Amino acid sequence: MILSLSDVRKSFSNKNEMVEVLKGVDISVEKGEMVAIMGPSGVGKSTLLHLIGGLLKPDSGKIEIAGTDISTFSEEETNLLRYKTVGFVFQHHYLLSEFNALENVFIPALLGKNSKECKTKAEELLKKVGLFERRYHTPSELSGGEQQRVAIARALINSPQILLADEPTGDLDEETSLSIFDLLHSLVENDNLTLIMATHNRSLAEKCDRILYLHCGKVLEDF
Repeated sequence: MILSLSDVRKSFSNKNEMVEVLKGVDISVEKGEMVAIMGPSGVGKSTLLHLIGGLLKPDSGKIEIAGTDISTFSEEETNLLRYKTVGFVFQHHYLLSEFNALENVFIPALLGKNSKECKTKAEELLKKVGLFERRYHTPSELSGGEQQRVAIARALINSPQILLADEPTGDLDEETSLSIFDLLHSLVENDNLTLIMATHNRSLAEKCDRILYLHCGKVLEDF
């Protein structure tokens, strides 16, 4: 098992009151699985992914990745987790506008690594996502689908075990959305990744191994 959440709870302050978004979430995910998380906007899908990836800390409960409880990690340990174990793909790609596609991919890997090796791996990833010929183009010179492919390559630069995708096709048309999902699917199969994807797209969710539905702060198996 690559991921386990046990009774995970998370609240946020809203003016003068605390709003409990997650009310005891339990999830188990096997290595190599593709899991879709569905639910209406504002229900806490992004919060759940941010907790798994260490961008937020739970109020209580346990989050284990590869058997290690990350719930009580220090900031330094959490940063190392994100660097080595988890990759993020967001709805908005967040590419750096002043850098080209190749630079956007390899910059996150530069810490403590040889720049030439990082560049070589970034080129390999851009080949894998079908954008090697566009590697010197800046984000403004790329289509929305191409920008998201660059973001996917960037998420893979440090060889994560888990890929967290938060509405990765939310800004794309239907045809481009399907091509991005097919790319994610092939990466999971070929690189033995685990994919956890928050999405509103039911047709894409149904292509995953499982669908989890976030409802009233709890996660239910889809029915």
